Amino acid sequence: MSDGDKNGRDNHEEALVPVEVWQELERAECLARGAALKWASGVFCRPEHLEKLGQYKKRESQRTASIQSRLKSVVQSYLEGVDWGLGQLREARAELRVRSMVLETERLVESRRLLEAHARLMELERWQDEVLLQLQGPRGSSGTELNSEDEELVRNYFSGVGRLVDALAKELWAVVGSGLTLAHQNPTPFVSAVRIVEREEALDQFFLEERRSTSGHNIPMPAGRPRNWRDRFFKVMEEAVSARFRSVSYLHTRGPGLASHLSALQHCIMGDLSTVRHCLEQCVPAHYHLTRAYLHFCHQFLQTHLGLVSGWELEGGEIFAVLNWVLHMYNSSEMMGEPALLAELEIENLGPLISQEGLEQLQNKYVQKVRKSVSEWMHKALEVELTDWQRDQEPDIDHEGYYHTSLPTIITQMLEENARVALMISEALRDQTIQMGLYEMEKLLSRFRDAVIEFGKEHRKDPTVNKFYLHYLLACINNCIILKTSTESLQQQICSFVSNRYSRIPLGPLAALDRAVRKACRLVMDHLLFELQPHLQELLSSTWLDQGDVTPNMCGVLERHCELYNRVRQPCRQRLKEECQWLTVVEYVRAVMQKRLVCRSSDEQKQLAQRMTQDAQQLRDHLQSMEIDGTIGEVNPTALIAALADIINLKDPGMLLLEISGLLTKYPDISEEHVSVLLDIRGDVPKEVRKSVLDFLDQNAPPLPPGYRPIFTEILVPSSSIPFCLPTAKCT
Repeated sequence: MSDGDKNGRDNHEEALVPVEVWQELERAECLARGAALKWASGVFCRPEHLEKLGQYKKRESQRTASIQSRLKSVVQSYLEGVDWGLGQLREARAELRVRSMVLETERLVESRRLLEAHARLMELERWQDEVLLQLQGPRGSSGTELNSEDEELVRNYFSGVGRLVDALAKELWAVVGSGLTLAHQNPTPFVSAVRIVEREEALDQFFLEERRSTSGHNIPMPAGRPRNWRDRFFKVMEEAVSARFRSVSYLHTRGPGLASHLSALQHCIMGDLSTVRHCLEQCVPAHYHLTRAYLHFCHQFLQTHLGLVSGWELEGGEIFAVLNWVLHMYNSSEMMGEPALLAELEIENLGPLISQEGLEQLQNKYVQKVRKSVSEWMHKALEVELTDWQRDQEPDIDHEGYYHTSLPTIITQMLEENARVALMISEALRDQTIQMGLYEMEKLLSRFRDAVIEFGKEHRKDPTVNKFYLHYLLACINNCIILKTSTESLQQQICSFVSNRYSRIPLGPLAALDRAVRKACRLVMDHLLFELQPHLQELLSSTWLDQGDVTPNMCGVLERHCELYNRVRQPCRQRLKEECQWLTVVEYVRAVMQKRLVCRSSDEQKQLAQRMTQDAQQLRDHLQSMEIDGTIGEVNPTALIAALADIINLKDPGMLLLEISGLLTKYPDISEEHVSVLLDIRGDVPKEVRKSVLDFLDQNAPPLPPGYRPIFTEILVPSSSIPFCLPTAKCT
């Protein structure tokens, strides 16, 4: 139809409408006038009724006004209905563009024109919500519910909107997740994503407030609301942080690469943190506190990651790397201890990366790993030591002139190094490591002592095999002295920090050292006795009486030994020399007591006494030349030989009681058996004198004074029924 035809038809319709309208008005007016005359004739039929004309006039005016008001209301409702219908027509026309808007919005999403896409999406959602509300009825009305079929119809019609929401959200979170990368390249998409999140947050709040304000009416929330995209924003950021850090050298986390992995984590965290603080923080509202949130995400990831790492079967070096990183590096100024970060977030409020219980478990694992390593090294060091003992050369001599082997150096350096490394973690771990090391040393020293005993047994089987046997025994003594110094130093490190708990140095390793030293010294003395034995057997022989070369030979052995003792550190050097003197005197007196010789005359007594006195003087002179003062406690052992000679050479037997009383004062452990042998050697003691002397000893045995070392207790007197004569005399 042409425009002219349309206009013609419209004019024709306009011409007809007034005619029909006025005909109805004429008929209505005639009817109204007739009704009015009928009413008036009935009301004003008598003259006195005209007095109420004013009242009737006022009432009819009010009725007329009421009718006009109702007419206006009807017309207004009609017009509103017409306006609503026109709106429906406009919306119906707009609905024809819905499909095209969905496709256009999808293209905007794919090209990451996120702000434009979100604006179109909000318009589509507004249409959807308005249609649903119109189907339900006027807003705020009660008792009306949306037909499920109608709602399903609308949902299906607007199904593309839901897909757009999902697609937009997918692109949005992809942008947020790559925010750290975009910050260096082009932060615009990230800014757009944040603006969309804030728009959605505002819409969520609007719908929630609207629902609260009309809580008495059944107004449903729009589908998918509230979306809480701000919460989702931080969740995506947290997931992105976790994924980013897991990718940092993750394949090389276990094994030797653990320290490198932790270092890579540190550089990655600090680098990303700089990006967050200087770039991304400017792209979000201030109330986001993005730096604080990032630190929180990092801390949570590290707590989870390190908890996983701690559960692995780590080696000692790996455990050290974790402990050092957690306790020192993480809170240092190079990481979270940076002043600017401390002002942003108090890291202690987040809790420790590893719980106290977890730290203790890690430290215990570390100590056990170090213990295994220490035990293996000590075992190898002891094997090397045993091999050194078989060398056909004397032990090494240090710069001070003392024998030594590699054992104490290996053990000391190992324990001190472990203590130094553990102290880098904490004093508690250092103390734990030292205690472990000392326990392992105690076990080593027990094996060491057993090895020394076996060394002595093998030498006794064939003394000619190892000509440096004595030298290595002395080296063992020096090694123990060095280890004792190191042990005390390590234990003092513990005591200096926890004096209340460790008021005394534990005696375990020190006691083991003392046992090992005493055993080595005993073997040294056994070796000395072995070399002295041929000369001791010649005592009280004719050669000894006539030539007098036995004692000089003994002194030669002593001199050779004492010269080697000078290769031993104090205090054991002095102890060996004193033991050397003690052993010589004890064995000399033992030989006198065991041979049970009998003098036949005063000349024989004199000869025997002179030889013994000369021997005592020679021994004293040689020992003094070897820097042995001759006194042990308050007793001079060599003086005993001279004292025995004086008793044998005493002219008057009646004075024996006085002489033996003096001997008892100096040597209170002398027994009746020893004195009886001396009396037998004299050969001229009357029975009554013997009885008085022995009775005196029986009644006056004094207690041993403090510090006195018994000498006669070590000398057993063999029983013998046959007296022997001096070699120069004939027996009766």
